Amino acid sequence: MTTATPGDLAGRKDELPPVSTGPLMELLSMERPPPPGPLSASLAFGWRSMLKIKHIPEQLADVTVLPVMLVLMFTYLFGGALAGSPREYIQYLLPGVLVMSVVMTTMYTGIAINNDIDKGVLDRFRMLPVWQPSTLVGHLLGDVLRYSIASSVMLVAGLLIGFRPEGGVPGVVMGVLLLIVFAFAFSWVGTMFGLLVRDERTVIGASMTVIFPLNFLSDIFVDPQTMPGWLQKLVHNNPITHVASAVRGLMEGRSPGTDVLWTLGWSVALVVVFGSLTMKLYQRK
Repeated sequence: MTTATPGDLAGRKDELPPVSTGPLMELLSMERPPPPGPLSASLAFGWRSMLKIKHIPEQLADVTVLPVMLVLMFTYLFGGALAGSPREYIQYLLPGVLVMSVVMTTMYTGIAINNDIDKGVLDRFRMLPVWQPSTLVGHLLGDVLRYSIASSVMLVAGLLIGFRPEGGVPGVVMGVLLLIVFAFAFSWVGTMFGLLVRDERTVIGASMTVIFPLNFLSDIFVDPQTMPGWLQKLVHNNPITHVASAVRGLMEGRSPGTDVLWTLGWSVALVVVFGSLTMKLYQRK
């Protein structure tokens, strides 16, 4: 066993490798950038959701093929019986079916989050130094593209078979924007189910248990005046009825101020109630 003396170390000083001054040392010496804010983090996760559509385009079938099938089936099956002709019926039907299709699409937010949990992706995101709810908000923002595609496809299909909105382009645009605002708020329901249940099938079942009766107990297909009195009360207090009436009124060129206010009020209530529940569930995961 040998022991090095201070003199030996001094003699070897010139032989030691010099301290690196390359890119690594430059990075270490630089000031660390601040963490992303809530908005930028949410937009980044929203972009991730949209990239999924780019790499798996077949998942857009639910917002392209299904809406067209709904428009064609309901128009030509029930148009003659309910309004005298399919062309007359589609003027009333299309705004309502547009609302129904977009609201049904909201459950896919919960499915995507449930898949992230199952694959462990959400656990990795929780380790990032970002605003924690941004992972959920990003999913919701990314699905806005789905709602826009579904609305565009249905409007094109409706125009081809005779839908003529008297409100023109401004009325159609305002109606679609109002619907997207409500769909974003309603997506928190599906997001809650995505965190609450264990698998994708249960998310679909739980979401449809809520969406199905809300859609059919509304004025989407027929005027509530033709219904029994007790059923009219349920229909008039249904948020889907307010949304469908508001969108229909805007596309017809009317000013459905009351229904618009009800729609915005329901949107705020959905975000406050189900957004809070979703955040609590997310923190417990």
